[in-house]
Amino acid sequence: MTQSDWVPSNDGKLYFFNFSPWRMMMLEPFFDAPGNEKHICKDLEDALSKGMDARSKIFIFGALPFERLEAYAQEHGIAKYRIEDALIRSVALGSGFARPYSLIIDSRGVYFDPRQISDLEWMLQNGTYEPELIERARQLRRKIVTSRLSKYNHLQHKPIEIDRDRYPKVILVVGQVEDDMSIIHGAFGMTNEDLLVSVRENNPEAYLIYKPHPDVLSGNRKGHIDPQITERNADAVLTDVSIDSCIDVADEVHTLTSGSGFDALLREKKVFTYGMPFYAGWGLTEDQRTCERRTRRITLDELVAATLIFYPRYISPRTLTPCEPEQMIDELITERKRYEEDRLYRSWMQVRGYLLPRIRRGIRGVLRPFGLKI
Repeated sequence: MTQSDWVPSNDGKLYFFNFSPWRMMMLEPFFDAPGNEKHICKDLEDALSKGMDARSKIFIFGALPFERLEAYAQEHGIAKYRIEDALIRSVALGSGFARPYSLIIDSRGVYFDPRQISDLEWMLQNGTYEPELIERARQLRRKIVTSRLSKYNHLQHKPIEIDRDRYPKVILVVGQVEDDMSIIHGAFGMTNEDLLVSVRENNPEAYLIYKPHPDVLSGNRKGHIDPQITERNADAVLTDVSIDSCIDVADEVHTLTSGSGFDALLREKKVFTYGMPFYAGWGLTEDQRTCERRTRRITLDELVAATLIFYPRYISPRTLTPCEPEQMIDELITERKRYEEDRLYRSWMQVRGYLLPRIRRGIRGVLRPFGLKI
């Protein structure tokens, strides 16, 4: 499978739900095809008024339910897809309006929602992985680890000093955005605070690092823990250092559903899950919960092949045209280098990432009574 295989799904009339104009602008390169039509819609009636028929395709961002629309699509045989960010996305934060260079388009569900099967879960449960693909996945994993890449890549890599003689092990506890759908559907009611307290109770002698999610630190999303809680339960709270640096120093990574657990697996660390992320239940992690659908035992590079080669769509950061993951990663490394070395470029990205979400929230507040969305 190559990235050219996605062109047929972009043909014809495409109808997008839970999309604002800015999101459409950011994601449009993933849906280019000669002569196709793209329509942003509020609901089923809006789509029908814009000509949606049985030959159309429906794209919904995230796991937000559109019950009448989805029932209509099933009744009339209309193809439906869920859209979400992929696992290696950009340099700066998506909540700060950074353009994504990878995207998930899933015909069954969403990879972070364990309530139903996703295309990714189906691939992991049923896929065939030839030796050539496994070698490609192994090389891709090495490139990612060597380049110290993760979903977001704007924080500095720094050495973390810990007195190894004093502590039997070092545990990284990963915070998440608490109103994110992966937490709502995959964490079974647990919060960041629940996770941190539980890990401390079960590991009283360990050195605990708590890493808040960068979207929470930016003020763009929810997930803050009371400082008194972190002070009692964490030995260090690291905010201005990359997730790669935190994983590097850790013996274990404990998470609800975070993609950082996947990052830790790439780096061959021991991972404990408390919810049901996409990489749990396959024999690679220590899991508090089970998913009865996931009965297969897979290798790390089979996980990589499905998650990073088969599943996402990629565009070139340089040309915004379809590409393979290896090209996207090479160009992302170049963009990150510019971010690190060009002070003006970095300052512009940081100011934009701070101001634009706040401006957007203000405009949304004004437009909400009129039923408008940006």
